[in-house]
Amino acid sequence: MTDPHIESSIDSANRPARAIQRVLVVDDSRLQRRILTASLKKWGFAVTEAESGDQALEICRDTPPDLVLSDWMMPGMSGVEFCAEFRRMSRDNYGYFILLTSKSDKAEIAHGLDVGADDFLTKPVDPGELRARITAGERILEMERELTEKNRLVNSTLDKLQTLYASLDADLIEAKKLQQSLVRDRHRDYGTAEVSMLLRSSGHVGGDLVGMFPVSDTRIGLYGIDVSGHGVSSALMTARLAGYLSGAAPEQNVALERLPDGGYAPRRPGQTIAALNDLFLSELETEHYFTLLLADVDLATGRVVMAQAGHPYPAVQRADGSVEMVGEGGLPVGLIPGAEYQEFEVQLRPGDRLMIHSDGVTECAAPDGTLLDDEGLARILQGLRGARAMSCLESLIWKLADFAGDDTFADDVSAILLEIKPIRPSG
Repeated sequence: MTDPHIESSIDSANRPARAIQRVLVVDDSRLQRRILTASLKKWGFAVTEAESGDQALEICRDTPPDLVLSDWMMPGMSGVEFCAEFRRMSRDNYGYFILLTSKSDKAEIAHGLDVGADDFLTKPVDPGELRARITAGERILEMERELTEKNRLVNSTLDKLQTLYASLDADLIEAKKLQQSLVRDRHRDYGTAEVSMLLRSSGHVGGDLVGMFPVSDTRIGLYGIDVSGHGVSSALMTARLAGYLSGAAPEQNVALERLPDGGYAPRRPGQTIAALNDLFLSELETEHYFTLLLADVDLATGRVVMAQAGHPYPAVQRADGSVEMVGEGGLPVGLIPGAEYQEFEVQLRPGDRLMIHSDGVTECAAPDGTLLDDEGLARILQGLRGARAMSCLESLIWKLADFAGDDTFADDVSAILLEIKPIRPSG
């Protein structure tokens, strides 16, 4: 008489199998195959029979089963040998393998596990135990196939992300070109003086900006800006600020005042930065702030009036090669309403030069974490005493790369170099 508990287990298994649908029964005994097949079909499985390992392999190649029930002892290819060959076959999903055996030796069972068997059943096979082992195998296959599906979704998502990244990368390359175009003239010769500019982002785009704008035939404005943060939002902010200090549209330039005759006169640098601070806090809803150094340069006299808003101290290199850092410090723009900014003056003579640079220069770090700092920049400028204009700025990049041990900088690097030409001997 059948155990009621077993009958209950069998009845509950009459639902269509999920992970296990196709079962291959391998046994040289026709009677044993029929006994197993009868139970398996009763539980709703599609069953295929094979009387040898060779025949079973052919079936597996044509129609890979979800579950294999194989006798251990068979003439020709044994169940263990068949299992080893089964595991070498290429297939999309994992196949569960149960060996049927009368063996109980631990070493032989360990050998069966080594070649790829997932479970064992002792002959004669008890139907209730068989169903329980199949249910356990089904749980494993369900987890395996769920994992496979998740991996497929992950790979599909990664492919989509890669496509999106490639698209964003292309857009950022174009954005870099546009940001670099904000610095239209990298070098300009004014006769008595030269202005050279450097802008190098640490990524595709960055938060640094340098620029100049004309005031009159003998007056120009220079500025260096460093917006907090990096990336697209900082770059967009630099583009906005470039409009406020535009040389192409003086009517929009907050550093210029319209005269009654239609011309323009420079605002004092401290007043301009204060106006930018009020404008930034009142009209722009952003968490960004920025540092700024604004200079009003009289090319005829060499007099430079500057105001500093948290930007690094500019470097003045005299004709004899000596370097000094000048400035008043000051708060960055966009932090405190009503902030005031002090002005200071520098008198440049023939052979002197002024460098306005971002903190990407002075905070360039060596491999041990040591920062270049003002003293390091002074040493570099002294070593580049004979280099002029763009060649000096290019050499500065090489020196920074040597100091950092890498030409990929952690921060944006920007600089303006104003050089008063030396007086050439007559005759």
